[in-house]
Amino acid sequence: MKMNRRSVLIATAALLSCALAIPSVSLAAKRIVFGGGPAGGTFQVVANSIQTYGPVKKSKDYKVKAQSSAGSVENLRKVNQGKMQFGVVYSGHVYLGREGKLKNDTKKYEDVLAVAYLYGAPAQLVARKDSGIKSTKDLDGKKVGVGNAGSGAFANCELFFTHMGVWDKIERNAMGYNDAANAFGNNQLDAFWLFTAFPSGAVIMAAQTNDIELVDLGKDATESGFYDKYPYFTKLEIPAGTYKGVDEPVPSFQDSALWVANSKVPDEVVYDLLSKIYTEEGLAYMRGQKKTFKEMAVETGANGIVTPMHPGAEKFWKEKGIL
Repeated sequence: MKMNRRSVLIATAALLSCALAIPSVSLAAKRIVFGGGPAGGTFQVVANSIQTYGPVKKSKDYKVKAQSSAGSVENLRKVNQGKMQFGVVYSGHVYLGREGKLKNDTKKYEDVLAVAYLYGAPAQLVARKDSGIKSTKDLDGKKVGVGNAGSGAFANCELFFTHMGVWDKIERNAMGYNDAANAFGNNQLDAFWLFTAFPSGAVIMAAQTNDIELVDLGKDATESGFYDKYPYFTKLEIPAGTYKGVDEPVPSFQDSALWVANSKVPDEVVYDLLSKIYTEEGLAYMRGQKKTFKEMAVETGANGIVTPMHPGAEKFWKEKGIL
């Protein structure tokens, strides 16, 4: 009889233990990490804005947590690993990662699926008006901010500068945009590179302490055959007046910033988030956080996507008549 009672007590304790464990597992599953980027960059604004949007905050099914990161390449890797459920990654990096063609990285990142196009991210190279830097090739021997190591800015800077033959001829300083703008203002850098939407707060900051100009990267790209080698980049112009003292449009090139998801994120979560953000109210909220998001619209939702889409996103965009 004692043995039976003891067995009952043990069984009861085990059942209670399991019952208590279930809610904690469930709550952990509801926490969704959204990878952004470094301070001063638009990636982090994307993640923060989605986290703070009212209908998303009020969701009882999941909780979005914005998480800063080095940027595009780090987000690609962490989303693929499942350490982040969502993130912002450049279309080029999604493409190269899926094909196992990232620089010094042959791993294939096949668990990163596109959710939506966010905006175009153009290359910007800031120099002083009196520096004599009119082309990427004029950077030979100069101190240049090249973006955070692990970021899309850094990766695309290395890609373009290597293509132009100057990557190993400059004094490289890996740092975020705001840090680069400060170093530039203190004459510790001759120029700094950004790969982000305009207007950039870091460039605005730099223009307050120096007379600046933007280098014509479009000319460099065209004359060097850059577009032929990397066709996912597209041409654009940074409009005159975007920054103080830059009174003429400046040709450049851009990649598309994409919202991506890990393949194991439930379809209904992806669909629900898109249903909340891609409404008149949701898009108005996003645009209110940063002018860059003026490109976000139902009509542009599948722009720049050349890789597989998450099934939850595919369902959403098909219902909208986009796919």
